[in-house]
Amino acid sequence: MTLQTAAEAGRLADRKSSRLASGEQRRVANPVAGRSRRPTMKFILSIAAGAALIGPMSGRPAGVQPAVQPAADISGAPVLDGARRLFYNAKYEAAAALMLDRCSSSADGVAACELRSAALHFQIRRALGDSADKDKAWDRCAACPGLMAAFRRDVDRGQTLARARLRVQPDNEAMLFLLSKLSLNHVWLHLGTLGRKTGWREYWEARKTLDKLLKQNPSHVRARVARGWIDYIVDTKMPRGTRWLLGGGDKKKGLRAVWEAANAEADFFANVEARFALWDMQVRERKLKEAVDTARGLARDFPENSDLSRFLEAHDDSGAK
Repeated sequence: MTLQTAAEAGRLADRKSSRLASGEQRRVANPVAGRSRRPTMKFILSIAAGAALIGPMSGRPAGVQPAVQPAADISGAPVLDGARRLFYNAKYEAAAALMLDRCSSSADGVAACELRSAALHFQIRRALGDSADKDKAWDRCAACPGLMAAFRRDVDRGQTLARARLRVQPDNEAMLFLLSKLSLNHVWLHLGTLGRKTGWREYWEARKTLDKLLKQNPSHVRARVARGWIDYIVDTKMPRGTRWLLGGGDKKKGLRAVWEAANAEADFFANVEARFALWDMQVRERKLKEAVDTARGLARDFPENSDLSRFLEAHDDSGAK
């Protein structure tokens, strides 16, 4: 695979803010034009759309409640949790708006930038719709260039903050995870949503960082979910030769990792992310009975999520929405 330069250009533009308005708009005018014809890594974020969590396929094990713990090394947790709740209710614009100031000015805005970039990604997905022609869909999308410029700025800002922290604290678990997740947000948007051949460097950064974190802390729920998605997508979406270039994948391993993460005790929103990932994989595997059970639990926690509502209306015959 050939490295693309869009991510580098985005970072250069962010550092030279005086040229942002003109430079960014030129670069994002049509980011899906001129795509390679080689196989595409279709990473798809796993939350009711894709980036996110209930017991053995049908619910949390009896008597087990997730332990709600404060997020380590992250300031402003109550505001962050409010944005997460908006995000998992599929209110992506509101979630991104709530994180704008914290990502832009907070001394420790890495978590805000990660969440905001994910919300911006889903705004772009929603604006593009379901068209199979990504080029035409982009050309028709008036809001997409501005959303893309904001996405690039926020990913770059979060990565810069995380790398700076890791130079001082190389084993900081929160920063290791958030750096990997920011890199995967880039991969999921460009390679999955836009079908664009870029993100090779970000992919390997995320994979290696997650492997380091999981060696250090094998029980890290969010890292287990993110790494499980890599194993699942590489094995199920990539041709054999491409799988080798990407370090290999293992669908069964990915499914097991996400199922175990969904059943592990964790912070509420880490648990939620794992449950959304489990639901997504169950749908992909056509395990609709289990997917309905998982979706019911998620819908109780996030009743305003229209993706869950539509799924249950289509597949839940019990009437227990």
